[in-house]
Amino acid sequence: MTSFESHIQGDKPAVIDFFTEWCQPCKLMVPILQEVKEAVGERASVLKMDIEKDPVFAELYSIQSVPTLMIFRKGQVYWRKNGITSAHEILEHLQTLLD
Repeated sequence: MTSFESHIQGDKPAVIDFFTEWCQPCKLMVPILQEVKEAVGERASVLKMDIEKDPVFAELYSIQSVPTLMIFRKGQVYWRKNGITSAHEILEHLQTLLD
């Protein structure tokens, strides 16, 4: 099992940002994800997955555009959104898994 798989299969929620290095909107997500990470601390994982470096997962989750954000817990997808997303919206969806 890869590190990525262990995060999405775990009990702790995992926010995954599927991105590419050349994607400008993806770069705008960096400070937003940092804000999310600071807000949740160790209660959730916040990870980035470069779909060009690891196309297997991009194909597995049908990533058609970047950025695509997904929240996983115990291998299940709880939320998914394409495009730039606010920290508030991400935290709103995470909160239900953290309570």
